[in-house]
Amino acid sequence: MRNGRTILVGALGTALILTAGCSSGGGSGGPGQPAQQQEKGPVAKLAITPADGTKKVAPDTGVSVKVTEGKVTKMTVADAKGREVAGGVAADGTWRPKWPLRPSTAYTVSAQATGTDGKQVTGQATFTTLKPKRALESGMSPLDGETVGVGMPIQLLLSQPVADKAGRAAIERSLVVRMSQPVEGAWSWVSDREVQFRPREHWPSGEKVTVSAHLAGVRAGAGMWGTKDRSLSFTVGDEHVTKVSNETHRAVVRKNGEVVKTIPVSLGKPGDDSYSGVMIAQEKAADMVMDSATIGKPGEYRIRTKWNVRMTYSGTFFHAAPWSTGAQGSRNVSHGCVNASPDNARWFYEFTQRGDIIEVSGTSRKLQFGNGPTPWAKSWESWLAGSALGKPING
Repeated sequence: MRNGRTILVGALGTALILTAGCSSGGGSGGPGQPAQQQEKGPVAKLAITPADGTKKVAPDTGVSVKVTEGKVTKMTVADAKGREVAGGVAADGTWRPKWPLRPSTAYTVSAQATGTDGKQVTGQATFTTLKPKRALESGMSPLDGETVGVGMPIQLLLSQPVADKAGRAAIERSLVVRMSQPVEGAWSWVSDREVQFRPREHWPSGEKVTVSAHLAGVRAGAGMWGTKDRSLSFTVGDEHVTKVSNETHRAVVRKNGEVVKTIPVSLGKPGDDSYSGVMIAQEKAADMVMDSATIGKPGEYRIRTKWNVRMTYSGTFFHAAPWSTGAQGSRNVSHGCVNASPDNARWFYEFTQRGDIIEVSGTSRKLQFGNGPTPWAKSWESWLAGSALGKPING
């Protein structure tokens, strides 16, 4: 019996020593608490900026998710309809949308992180972007789905003037041009309310172009923000180039480089000289009334004309003039337009696409840039100088 008790005591003593040995490593946090739990760190905490409930947030503001004692593993930004916003983390660690957020819109940030304790934590914050004090609306040309000539520029027309370079640069960065046959081109500001895109040379025939204007949320000036995105697609048709000579009184029309028709014409008489320069067919009207009052000469003429193709904003047209057929091909009697016979004018009207090149030469009056869409009145270098970003792009 004595020997048995001695063994029992020895065994208990050994157990106590082993337990004490484990405790001496610092792993136990107290009676009944597993040792491995003490090796985990503190619980992660998420902080989202803009904070939940924030209003009047600038659309170009980034989103910041900061984590203490952990690492962000997932983050999304979505609107009230659940549509996720494309974006990514910038060099400063702030998440930024690919394109600005929309004004007057609620967004929810959802974030997930893993703490140093191995546990996941989640957080959400909903904020609302500001309502612009001044809304920037827009329009675009050509028309969506239109087939145009090789000289047609892309026009972005704005409801408010954008004068400062930062606003213009922000607008240019929001514009994307995609081409089936990539060519060099550039945006250029033709006024405070209009920026145009043209290729360095004429568009290739058969080119398919898609334009996306990500204007919603673009800061265009003090208190002025874009409100709506726009997009359009168009196709470039056959190459039509018409050269009108004041010396020969002829219009030579080419299609894809081949002469298809030569038309006798009469140009502007002395004092009403036609413009010389490279123009485009801007619009067409089968029937219209031409009134001299629109060019500051009320009462001089008011006459109905047929088969009208506009060449300038100031009122230069290629049109039918049955009253001047005797002069067509030999002398100038018009008020500045290009006169042709009814049959020839109708043929030209039906042949012409918006954006076709019409070049007049040999007159004493030079076309002024801005008298209509006139991108070809400038050299490529001068055109490029009108870009706020100062560089060409390739689609």
